[in-house]
Amino acid sequence: MNRKLPFWRIPVIASFALFMMVPVAATGLFSISTRWDRTLWPESFTFMWWLKVMSHSAFFDTLLNSLWIAFLTVALSLILVVPTAFLTHTRLPQAKPFLEFLSIVPFCLPGVVLAISLIRLYSKVPLPLINTPNILIAAYVTITLPFMYRPVMNTLESLDILSLTEASETLGANSFQTFAFVVIPNIIRGVTSGSLLVFSAVFAEFVLANLLVGTRLKTFPIYLVEFTRLDARQASALSMLSFAIVWIITLSVLWIAARGRNASRERSHP
Repeated sequence: MNRKLPFWRIPVIASFALFMMVPVAATGLFSISTRWDRTLWPESFTFMWWLKVMSHSAFFDTLLNSLWIAFLTVALSLILVVPTAFLTHTRLPQAKPFLEFLSIVPFCLPGVVLAISLIRLYSKVPLPLINTPNILIAAYVTITLPFMYRPVMNTLESLDILSLTEASETLGANSFQTFAFVVIPNIIRGVTSGSLLVFSAVFAEFVLANLLVGTRLKTFPIYLVEFTRLDARQASALSMLSFAIVWIITLSVLWIAARGRNASRERSHP
């Protein structure tokens, strides 16, 4: 039997969607307007600002910098967080409160405080970190810990992982095979969600990138902020391009993950 939504939910959801979409729509309109200061609506439209910002070589350089930093951060987060969450959930449940606390700490640390702390700490360590992308990636892995840990742990808690691991080990699989071929496919939804959250957060991050590396490795957000001081219409075009890039990558990852799940189901149910 279909249950109707309470009458108040539809206007609440519609108001939230409107609140989220109006700024994006306004930015998009401004990025293709020739002039928008004398009337309620733009006087005419053009894609000149989009073509102009994309004609600069710095556009592709900064875009590639942000992309490889974001992907590398996602990879390191997966390597560090996913096995840790699995071992904590299955072998060390007493450590779960400590990890829960660690996953909250990044929300309490302003970017400026974290940047200064990292510089003070690693300036005394004989490692090639200061003024290099390495320290930026390390900082990103730290601040995005909640975005990876929480989806993965939620997925683990929603499954009977202990029964799956015991069944796998009973059939002769070792610990690595159990984790790689049994656990990972079952928590792929949480891994995908965490990866997308980490990627989105890193790709759009400005404060740490500006403080830790600055112009030594200019990222896309730094390039965008520079344009806000020069031409707001070109800055709006860059914002919409950033939004579109993140959406394209997100949809691509979700499509690949969905195909992988469908292929797994087809193999398990011939």
